Amino acid sequence: MTIEGLLILLLIGAVAGWLAGLIVKGRGLGLIGNIVVGIVGAFIASWLLPQLGIAIGGGILGSIIHAMIGAVILLVIVMAIRKV
Repeated sequence: MTIEGLLILLLIGAVAGWLAGLIVKGRGLGLIGNIVVGIVGAFIASWLLPQLGIAIGGGILGSIIHAMIGAVILLVIVMAIRKV
């Protein structure tokens, strides 16, 4: 992965984390926490979803949707662990 690809992944992850925080209302980790979860979720989704054969599309919008799915899943898991 190039530096440019990594920066794009971080930017898309930040947007996805913000969107995931809006989707999981009242269950977020704050703006910065959601952005971090989005970035980690983007890394997870970029690996996991192709392994499962899930392809949503190309381009920036498809990447944001992939990362948002990963961020929502990760945010729900983090919030479940924090509750226990």
